[in-house]
Amino acid sequence: MTDLETEAVHAPYRLAEQLELRLGPAEDPANPFSFRACLDLDEREEFPAGPCARLEELGVHAYYVPAEHGGRLENYEQLLQVMRTVARRDLTVAIGHGKTYLGGVCVWVAGDQEQADRLAEAIHAGLPVSLGLTERAHGSDLLAGEVRAEPDGDGGWLVSGEKWLINNATRGSLISLLTRTDPAGGPRAFSILLVDKRKLPQGSYRHLDKVHTHGIRGADISGIAFDRAPVPASAVVGDVGGGLETVLKALQLTRTMCAALSLGAADHALALGLEYAGQRRLYGRTLAELPKSRRELAESTVDVLTHEALALVASRAVHTAPQELSLSAAVTKYLVPTGTEAVIGQLTRLLGARAFLKGVHADGRFQKVDRDHRIVGLFDGNTLVNLNSLVGQFRSLTRAYRRGSGQPAGAVAAFTLAEPLPPLAPERMSLVARHGSGVLASLPDSVAALRAAAEEDPAHKPALAAAETLLAVVAEVHEEMERHQNAVTEVSPAAFETARRWSLCFAAASCLGVWAYNRESAERGGTAELWQGALWLRASLARLLVRLGVPEGADPEAYDGVLTAALDLHGDGRLVSLLPFRRATTVFPNHTEEAS
Repeated sequence: MTDLETEAVHAPYRLAEQLELRLGPAEDPANPFSFRACLDLDEREEFPAGPCARLEELGVHAYYVPAEHGGRLENYEQLLQVMRTVARRDLTVAIGHGKTYLGGVCVWVAGDQEQADRLAEAIHAGLPVSLGLTERAHGSDLLAGEVRAEPDGDGGWLVSGEKWLINNATRGSLISLLTRTDPAGGPRAFSILLVDKRKLPQGSYRHLDKVHTHGIRGADISGIAFDRAPVPASAVVGDVGGGLETVLKALQLTRTMCAALSLGAADHALALGLEYAGQRRLYGRTLAELPKSRRELAESTVDVLTHEALALVASRAVHTAPQELSLSAAVTKYLVPTGTEAVIGQLTRLLGARAFLKGVHADGRFQKVDRDHRIVGLFDGNTLVNLNSLVGQFRSLTRAYRRGSGQPAGAVAAFTLAEPLPPLAPERMSLVARHGSGVLASLPDSVAALRAAAEEDPAHKPALAAAETLLAVVAEVHEEMERHQNAVTEVSPAAFETARRWSLCFAAASCLGVWAYNRESAERGGTAELWQGALWLRASLARLLVRLGVPEGADPEAYDGVLTAALDLHGDGRLVSLLPFRRATTVFPNHTEEAS
């Protein structure tokens, strides 16, 4: 794609900004990927073929294929920002089109070169790929799966059974299918088969009806049933019996990337809130000037920036700390969707009735964002699944914390946005973080950096006070974790609450790391107002401390400062973001060059 003049400096943001500008103004009803077009498709419950075709023209599907297999996916921070840009326009499109990445991820994690090349060729040709995990009777209980593959006597398999609530089950040409290959059951009883529906005999499979959903109404949420469908031996991804481990590792990547959906939805909802608060007048003032509504809008803005910082760290940690993805992916998949739901809820109170009405404020876009986003928290493991995965690691986490034996180097590399990312090393991925959390191990150094900044500039002192309070809370949370470190099967509500609190500590440490290792350049950039005096960090830490049970940690002055900066950014046609990003507010020619 020919470079457009962009504001973004950081490479993944620059790539996403170029995509944004190529897509053209979303407010232009003549744009095939406009807000209006997506609302109309949603009203008809129609798959967004037009917007998806536009993404194909721009080569977005090439970012679902790793560079080593001929695609353009060089790192997951890049993919995060690309999909965030798509989701900001419409979640249905992001979910319907982006599912191809989810469908292929098991092959990228465990497939051989021939499989990867074959799948890459299919994706480059524009064929949708889906991921078949869940079943009607078992939901997220993957060990109970009944779809089975029996040996056909010639080295291949005969697949029978039904997968349900599968995105693109009908539209997809290929499906990565979790199947029971050992009737005895157990963790080694399942394998992943890459099934090419185009090569199956007629009558060996059938599609199940589309499920009508409250949100993402146009998406192909359906199912597929197999009846002794013949699949060759070459379809097995990785080892026979290794399917569950492959899926669990693949989910570490997909859970991290789900943050893109929530970030995009939050961007959209926040923009609607900012616009409404600046236009709506009550008692002679705009809502943005009334104390109560201004406070709610400010808190929502701070939360959006906090989620962005966490997602940045998590997406980069895919490369810099793959051995700790069981932690960063679970925290991100829990906090960013649930936090975005809370932001949307708070903005709903700001908009009042207009949050629910169609054709009133902004054509009723807010109610669509609200409906569409509610499903994101259920993707790839819900809240309890992700918190439970953290509870299972309490013992190793507390031991590492007490010994100070974490490995912060990977976290520091994730924090440092100017640091080039190494290629993904799937062989380093693990189902548990044996050496604890590098993000938490880095916390003392990040606080020390803030302390040094406060000695030079007193404007940093409020942020430092919040950070030092955080250090004490982190110690308390690890004491709580020790009391629950033997929880395995019977996990108490108190253990889940402790996992929630640990997640917030992880997010706070991530924010501190992002600030500490990028502040010098960011304070001179296009979002300098947010960075100077550690303004956004101060506000984010305050919000996280309140959620950690420290109500006196609230900092209305910092919230208000962040909102002032956000209103300036939005009014200037830029995204409310930690890093510079220009929104498409000017009509560009209908380019069809690929995004690169």
